[in-house]
Amino acid sequence: MSDTTADTSSDTAPAAGAGGAIRVRRALVSVSDKTGVADFGRALAGLGVEILSTGGTATALREAGVEVTDVSEFTGQEEILDGRVKTLHPRLHAALLARRDDPEHMDVLAREGIEPIDLVAVNLYPFEQTIAAEDVDPRTAIENIDIGGPTMIRAAAKNHEGVAVVVKPEAYDAVCAELEESGGVISATTRHWLANEAFAQTARYDAAISRWFSTSYEDFPEHLAIAYEKVLDLSYGENPHQRAALYSEAGARSHILSRVQKLHGKPLSFNNVLDLDAARALCADFEPPACVIVKHNNPCGVAVGATLAEAHRKARACDPLSAYGGVLAFNRPIDAEVAAELHATFVEVVIAPGYDEKALATLQQKEPIRILMEEEPRRKGPRERDHKKVLGGVLIQELDDEPDPRESMDAVTQTKPTDAQWDDMLFAWTVCRRVRSNAIVIAKDGATLGIGAGQMSRVDSVRLAVEKCRAARGEEAAALLAGSALASDAYFPFADGPELGIQAGVTAVIQPGGSIRDDEVVAACDALGVAMVFTHHRHFRH
Repeated sequence: MSDTTADTSSDTAPAAGAGGAIRVRRALVSVSDKTGVADFGRALAGLGVEILSTGGTATALREAGVEVTDVSEFTGQEEILDGRVKTLHPRLHAALLARRDDPEHMDVLAREGIEPIDLVAVNLYPFEQTIAAEDVDPRTAIENIDIGGPTMIRAAAKNHEGVAVVVKPEAYDAVCAELEESGGVISATTRHWLANEAFAQTARYDAAISRWFSTSYEDFPEHLAIAYEKVLDLSYGENPHQRAALYSEAGARSHILSRVQKLHGKPLSFNNVLDLDAARALCADFEPPACVIVKHNNPCGVAVGATLAEAHRKARACDPLSAYGGVLAFNRPIDAEVAAELHATFVEVVIAPGYDEKALATLQQKEPIRILMEEEPRRKGPRERDHKKVLGGVLIQELDDEPDPRESMDAVTQTKPTDAQWDDMLFAWTVCRRVRSNAIVIAKDGATLGIGAGQMSRVDSVRLAVEKCRAARGEEAAALLAGSALASDAYFPFADGPELGIQAGVTAVIQPGGSIRDDEVVAACDALGVAMVFTHHRHFRH
């Protein structure tokens, strides 16, 4: 963080020069998060920096053996209103905002007897942590809205040509290192970067407050302030020539990689993370041992089984060609048997709640495979929204994430489904809800047989699902398809879609219903002795 423009030749040099290095003679330190503040204070004091502070921070610094001047002594005004007003004072803000290269500004400071402040270290009341608690009292939330802190941060950041502003404990060591290396000066480059961090911090803080207030009035407020923080630089975007990074929404309870350990493998790419999100979401929908294989953001094989190995074999059998190079999610720890099967093919990413020692050793034999361990399932917040970027804006909607209970569904044909057919239909419906529209899933015995995704015609999706099964299973396909269940994410506008599946062997169909030709579709199933269920909920996923 050092800059070769620093001039340490004279302790009497001006405290700041426009755009150049500044000597830090006086610092204001007032923090809510006191992590590392004692060491930071000692380092500043060791460089001969006078330290101003407030309240608990001043106490912590004194206990660490650091000499401190109270801000009230600097301003000549005691704290009032239970500490709500302590740094909101003209003398303090003049010391921050005066331009060091403006003679008139410096004359004012001299006339008023105000000594400039060269460095501000401030972090804010924990508003986001406070509102994250369930049933937080509004009064408690309000009292955790910091006023003086953001005001000082913004003042120092605005005047970064003459003031350094530090808003994160993680920056203390780097700032101290630069000051020690340069003999107590801090470069223009560093100050500019710190100002950037400062404005980002206050923007995030205000966004969190705005969101909290807006939820009291409406689900989709007139103005929506959202802040994001970078989680990870990705190896590349959707294509190798595109740069990319993963950001998380500030204040969100979790994100796609929270509570996830990367145990092995190449860096994650944009497509890896996108597919990982789809795989984890679908895998979380199942209680028995389950395997989900995702390729290009669509499942190409999903199954449950008595064991994880059985689930994996059934899932891969659905479309082994597409499964090559896929992203796999499991809801049980991976054992040696599953690891050996994974090792026998090419896998981009695998995520599971754990790995036994032999399984991990087997998987790590291949350098490229990204091995992730989910330490804790993601919990989505009750007010989380689905965002889709469009040109110049964003589409926002409620999440379509709640399962459809069987009690809300109706068997609408004369032929009523058996218990086994209900099981197959509900499994197919669970998968179908996570497939890109138009979506068709054919399933049997807890495994997908064929998946038709992303087609413009629903009939084409049925045809694709059938053809996928036949291509993967060959001569066995007819026997497997006989007695299978078919799920559609939206209604069939005509009978031709179900009829195509029925010709292949489907004997139970589950769909939302809602077409003006529902009677014709139901009649076609009745004529063929096929059971049909209406869920009354559509699940488009574009």
